[in-house]
Amino acid sequence: MNSGSKYLIVVCGPTAVGKTAVSIQLAQHFQTEILSTDSRQFYIETNAATAKPEPEELAAVPHHFINSLSIHKEYDVGKFEKDAINLLDKLFKSHNIIIVSGGSGLYIKALTEGLDTFPEIPAEKVESLNLELQEKGLEKLIRELAEKDPEYFNEVDRNNPQRIIRALSVIRHTGKSFSSFRSGNAVQRPFKTIFIKLEMERPQLYDRINRRVDLFLEKGLTSEAKLLYPQRHLNALKTVGYTELFDHFDGKYNLEEAIEKIRQHSRNYAKRQETWLRKYIPGKSFPPEDLEGILGCIEGEME
Repeated sequence: MNSGSKYLIVVCGPTAVGKTAVSIQLAQHFQTEILSTDSRQFYIETNAATAKPEPEELAAVPHHFINSLSIHKEYDVGKFEKDAINLLDKLFKSHNIIIVSGGSGLYIKALTEGLDTFPEIPAEKVESLNLELQEKGLEKLIRELAEKDPEYFNEVDRNNPQRIIRALSVIRHTGKSFSSFRSGNAVQRPFKTIFIKLEMERPQLYDRINRRVDLFLEKGLTSEAKLLYPQRHLNALKTVGYTELFDHFDGKYNLEEAIEKIRQHSRNYAKRQETWLRKYIPGKSFPPEDLEGILGCIEGEME
């Protein structure tokens, strides 16, 4: 691939900002395909709380990495990086431009820059942390991470036990912060990346998030979570929308409290996404309705 003629347009932004609609408009404009970096949308069994594109949207433009895995398959960002780069090699043979859509910062970074190298952690360290999670709860682990690595604490999804445990396993094994292993040295990719960051005023975004949660419930989130409850130990289900309802089924909250927790945790996640994007992603920001401005930016970057 010639880096001067192959472009990866990354449409990123906080949850509910409108990435799907903008990505589809861009893919139709450039007559190309979309690759999702939203790890919540990979799994076939999770639908009600993951805001996957609607069937008609999936039909309008070819999408990749949506409904591509079972929750029973172990999958991580390292495997995603390898799979996504292999897919891009194929897609760039017939397209000069590919659209990437998603808000999972680690997956965007893996795709565009490559992953940092972390030490290998003994299995017993991870098992010990998983046992602590079961016996003492996530809040204790979160407090430890805040104390030992405030930099990573400020950006991590605190409702994702897998990310918390991964960071603490590195910290406990090495005595160093998880952040210290992130070199910031980007891998050279055989394409140019153009970042399009979507944003809107926070009150408007939070209103959209709250209404989206209502829509999830209308689509049967509670029933879906009940079906998935016996498999709650799987990493794919340790995410906002499901964990709060699992806690409700355990008697920790009533249903109304669980729903409010989903809204709250979704808003918190959006705020952390905004912080991460400001810190790590270059490029201009646009309101999602400014397609003309977005296209102008892309065309300027291609000149």
